[in-house]
This record gives sequence, C-alpha cells and structure tokens, in this order.
Amino acid sequence: MALAAVNSRVGKYRIVFKPLDDSTPQRAGWDPSQTTQNALLAAADGTTIGYIGEFNSGASAISIPLLNRNGIPQISPSSSAVGLTSSAAGASPGEPDKYYPTGFRTFSRVAPSDSIEALAQVRLQRSLGCKRTFVLQDGEVDGEDAAITFALAAQSAGLPVAGIQEFARRSNDYRSLAASVAQTGAGCILISADTESGTVTLTEQVASAIPSARIFGSAGVAESTYTDPAQGGIPSALDGRVVITAPMLGAGSYPSSGRAFLAAYARRFGPPQPYAIFGYEAMSLMLNALARASDDGTKAPQRSKVAAAVLATRDHRSVLGTYTIDRNGDTSIRTYGAYLVAGGRLSFWKAIDG
Repeated sequence: MALAAVNSRVGKYRIVFKPLDDSTPQRAGWDPSQTTQNALLAAADGTTIGYIGEFNSGASAISIPLLNRNGIPQISPSSSAVGLTSSAAGASPGEPDKYYPTGFRTFSRVAPSDSIEALAQVRLQRSLGCKRTFVLQDGEVDGEDAAITFALAAQSAGLPVAGIQEFARRSNDYRSLAASVAQTGAGCILISADTESGTVTLTEQVASAIPSARIFGSAGVAESTYTDPAQGGIPSALDGRVVITAPMLGAGSYPSSGRAFLAAYARRFGPPQPYAIFGYEAMSLMLNALARASDDGTKAPQRSKVAAAVLATRDHRSVLGTYTIDRNGDTSIRTYGAYLVAGGRLSFWKAIDG
C-alpha cells in the first residue's frame, strides 16, 4: 500500500518490492537459517537499495550485521529489543556495537523499543492495583529482552517482581510451572513472549492455577492467534482477565492520514493487526529517505546516502504522527496502547506514555 501510494517510483527509478519469508514450518515461526539466507540474498543483489524487517528482534540480530557489511539501510516495523540500537538498561554485553561491523549505523525502527513498553507496562499494572508481578518469558530475544527491561523498570518504580522464569516453548503442559508461580503469591502475571511459543496453553493453565490473578501480555501476543478462540486463541472466558500492551493506538489517536490508512486497510484485509500501520510506515520512511538521498530520484541512489537520510529524519509527518529518528535509529514516539480482549479481538482501551 505504501509503494502503491507513490506508483512504485521515486523520480526516474522504479521500486520493486521482493517479499522474503523468514519462517519455516518446522520451527513454526522465524528461523535463524532462513533469516540468514534472506539477508545474504538481499546483499548479493546489486539492485537492493533497502530492507524492510525483521519482524522479530532475534531475526534482526542476525540480519543487521549481514546487511551492515554491505551498507544496506534497514528499517524494522517492530523489532524492539533495546540492544539492537542502544547500550541502555536491558542491553546485553557487546550490544549494540556487535551488530555494526562497519562502524556505521544502518538499522532503524519506527516502533518504540522495549524500554518504552516496559515503562508503559509498569504504569498500567500499578494503575490496576498490582502489588507483586511474576514474569514468564519464552527465551526468545523479544521475550527475554522485554522481560528484563520490565523488571528493571518495575524495580525503579517500586513495583516488586516476584520472579522471572523462562518457560519451554510449545509445551502442552505448564501446570507444574503454573503451580510454582501460584506459590509466590503474585497477583499479576506478565507473559513476555510470542504466540508461537505456546502462550495460549500457558495462559489457560496459569489462569486456572491462580484464579484471582490479572494477566498481562507483551506486544508479542498482540495478535488474533492469541486473542481469538476461532484461531486457536485463549477461551473467551478469560477475556476480562487479560490486558495487552502494543505500540498501535486507537484510530482516534492518529492524524487524518493514519485514520485513512486504517480504514483503507480494513476495507481490503479486515481489522488490522497491531503492526500493520508500522509496516506501512517502515516502507513509507524508506521511500522518503530514498527520495531525499537521490534528489527526488534525479540522481543515482546510493545505499550509504539512504541510510544516512533515514538517520537524519527529523519532525517527519506520517501516518503515526510526527516523529524523529535519532542517531541510534530509534523513533521519538514514546506511547503504547493498552488493549482489552473482547469477543476474540483486541479492543483499544487507552494510550500510555512510556
């Protein structure tokens, strides 16, 4: 849709979108080997001028250095791990420098990082009366990063964290884990994971073991495969107990261009998943940077200049509102949405600043 808005052209240059799937049936989600193959394929193509992705932070951790060695600008709509761009709290040793072997930044993102979601989660949980939270994470880069950054934010805010526990992905039985969580006395549970990790089963069994607990979900479960029973999601009986944070806001929070996009998307594809508008904006920003770097397509585009143009984005008006990309590649947007689950769908409740 973003490419169609400019008739697939920037000046005299035709832009072609080549989708690459980083998932495999065997892993039921993104796969490290497939991600590597995709990045190498893009790097080997002399006509590649930009790369949109990855969706998951773990995949971005693999593709960023491969693309960086070839100077290819990369914009993710969703990879939110702190260490991809910064050494701030939540990053691991060696991050982010290990992702940029050339010494120059080529990666940016249009969704706020996990540090922003962590602050929003803490504020949300405190507003709902949480006194003690237990965190369950799936061991994936996104899940672990979001869990750690939440724990750090909670500690700073005075919200006790009863524990952080990694759970086995795609298990059929989490009853023992749920029972051990119940023994901690935590009244709130944060599930920091993606849906493919087995979070539906985990949610059901934790909810059964701790009937009074409020359950919170990170952005990784903000999708219909988690919320909709018809798509294998949680049973509707749990709707009133689950609250999820995601970077997408309610339509009324966006400028007219954002509302128009959401309406157009819904007409073509049905209700938008939370990251649809960020996917649109990732492509839009890439095209905007390409135009700026090539004098509106009158000069031959160069990867280094496009990457620099992305990082030089200031007060950019977009479907998300007006934002800036800083020198690390992070957006100035600092707001997350809190969602309730109703009738199998995410229902926007309120915006929370991180």
